[in-house]
Amino acid sequence: MTRSELIAQLAEEYPHLLIRDIERIVGTIFEEIGAALARGDRVELRGFGAFIPRKRDARNGRNPRTGDMVAVEEKSVPFFKVGKELRERINHHMQTRKTST
Repeated sequence: MTRSELIAQLAEEYPHLLIRDIERIVGTIFEEIGAALARGDRVELRGFGAFIPRKRDARNGRNPRTGDMVAVEEKSVPFFKVGKELRERINHHMQTRKTST
């Protein structure tokens, strides 16, 4: 699902809200999650999962075009850990799909 698909679905489910307000709400949520991760904070959404900033050590990599070795600096990357409720929901959905085919 893309951001615009999310906004369209929310607009359909909540017709009393203006689309520009839904866009603002969705944008604010994403901005706040990004800002928290940039500060190094953990963002937990109960029943969904947690976004955790993780540190990747510096390493040597390869330029895929030339094959030359390049130094890759240390960096932080976002990591998503799925919550128990969401994991169970996905597994249940996948099992019901298998049995219905």
